[in-house]
Amino acid sequence: MTVLMVESWLHSTGLMLPPLLARRGLDYVLLTRDPALYTLPDGTAHPVLDGAAEVVVTETNDDDAVTAAARDVAADRAAAGTPVRGVLTTCDYYLPTVGVVAEALGLPGPSAAAMRTATRKHLVRRALAVAGVPDVAHAVAATWADARAAAADLGYPLVVKPVDLNSGTAVRRVEDEAGLAAAFAAATGPERNSRGQRLERLALVERVLDGPECSIEAVTRDGVTRVVGITAKSVTELDGAYVESGHLFPAPLDDATRAAVERHVVAALDAVGYTHGVSHTEVRLTASGPRVVELNPRQGGGFIFDLVRLVTGLDPLGAVVDLALGHAPVAHEPPRAASAAVAFLLAADDGELRAVPGGTDLADDPRVIAHRLPAPGRVVRPADNNDRLGHVMTADPHGGAAKEWADDVVASLRLDVAAEALAG
Repeated sequence: MTVLMVESWLHSTGLMLPPLLARRGLDYVLLTRDPALYTLPDGTAHPVLDGAAEVVVTETNDDDAVTAAARDVAADRAAAGTPVRGVLTTCDYYLPTVGVVAEALGLPGPSAAAMRTATRKHLVRRALAVAGVPDVAHAVAATWADARAAAADLGYPLVVKPVDLNSGTAVRRVEDEAGLAAAFAAATGPERNSRGQRLERLALVERVLDGPECSIEAVTRDGVTRVVGITAKSVTELDGAYVESGHLFPAPLDDATRAAVERHVVAALDAVGYTHGVSHTEVRLTASGPRVVELNPRQGGGFIFDLVRLVTGLDPLGAVVDLALGHAPVAHEPPRAASAAVAFLLAADDGELRAVPGGTDLADDPRVIAHRLPAPGRVVRPADNNDRLGHVMTADPHGGAAKEWADDVVASLRLDVAAEALAG
């Protein structure tokens, strides 16, 4: 049995999915516009490339081209007795493409239209408004005049974000017009994303949402959403940028708050027409109730899928595979922890990392179940989640101490960074 993989992230889920497919006894055919992208730093083939039964080069940024290539692969595989049963991706930028291919080949999958909405932040806001789901006050700015008018109407402070990038890229909190100008330029300046796709170059201007942040990990099948759990998120604001510095699963919420959050997120998913797939919806718990920060029609990043698997036995990445095959997601292993957490290493300043004192002790710390420390080299004060340097993951088998443990371990790791000399 074969699945189609339309591109992939290089890290995290991109590293985890190929061995998962192999464990399930599934072949996959990689559809990519550039196989050279899938190379590890040492020059060897990335697992996405190395584990593929076949690599087909096609213009994955063109729906017609990738659909034609998928049809050819399906015909060849059917003739060989290994029919194509599903299509998937771990890369946000190709989620709508998966919907297009699934519809064209009659495979299980999301609506392409729903995925186009769900992967555009301004279209999500529009869908929530149409459905009457309580939301944050906002405006869409295509020009600097639009942005100034939005600020005059909404009032400072504001959050400015591009409508079609991920990982917190170019998301900024601004306090005045000077900050607004810089944030608007950052949000609308790039013409293409990291995969060469043309960007809309629109900025979403929103009132600031105050309150704790969490994310809701859910599975939707046949239009019915099941919440798997809620993750508490630690978010650090650095120079106006929001950087996720840690996650805890499950979030320590009372029953009433948990129920309100779940209802709100199910309503949001319904509003965008989401009927098939996993989702990771970020929410702020404001004084007025839950409000969506961003809706992501994919599994959670930042190792959240690992935390969920450790506590529930259900692997969100495995659920992606189950749903691609048309199956109801199930837990493929027993739970191993009552709570699990990850804390990230962040550089306080730009500079040259020389060492991570204390890092050698992690292998002997029974609280730590996984970690990755940065190699010596240049580091930067983070502007988004892509600038995190490493992580420590912990799991408490019996209680809720995982976050305390993860924070304690990361605090013991002192990054030895030589600050960059100021030009002058």
